[in-house]
Amino acid sequence: MNSELEGTIRSRPVYGTLEPREGSGHLMVADGEGAGAIVDLVAGAGAGAADMLARTQIIYIPGPNGTDQSDRLRALNAWSFFRANDYATAQPRLRKVLGDAHMGLQIYLSGTEGLIGQAQRDAIEAGLPHSAVQTEFRGSTVRRVQCVHCKGITENVRTDPFKCSHCGLNLFVRDHYSRRHAAFQGVNIDAEDPGHVPPAVERFK
Repeated sequence: MNSELEGTIRSRPVYGTLEPREGSGHLMVADGEGAGAIVDLVAGAGAGAADMLARTQIIYIPGPNGTDQSDRLRALNAWSFFRANDYATAQPRLRKVLGDAHMGLQIYLSGTEGLIGQAQRDAIEAGLPHSAVQTEFRGSTVRRVQCVHCKGITENVRTDPFKCSHCGLNLFVRDHYSRRHAAFQGVNIDAEDPGHVPPAVERFK
């Protein structure tokens, strides 16, 4: 079942539900609870699941809250399964698959917004058409946030405001989303009144 997201603004991506498609190959990338969307996707392929899996590569990363459903995905017996500890570790493998892709590759992304955004950016940069990429949000709502001041990115932000892990500024987490950076934007919250910072509230879990 899809996780709930807060009300969105225009810049924020809209997520759907993964559906099996005909393709020359299939690349499935997920983290955390996103594994469930992959399992549901394969189940939805019905009698065609075995043929689909014979041409499927799966890349999986445990979720930011520690959720690890690797065993569920290994049990699908796809042509290739790769588990990474984080996106930085998975990225070289993902880029290799995208670089070697043939026309007709179908891409399925599921899990957190941070995972989906980064993988979608890498797929588009590799020349894959938007129409070949499906996304489904599941799991943790923690955010990947870019400081608009130092340009550093902090992963798995849970509170608002929070302290930038690069420059130390106290940042307000905006709902504005940058597809280029696959991150929400963080703005200095006490620029006009230094030191006046409201208590941090856990908004993202």
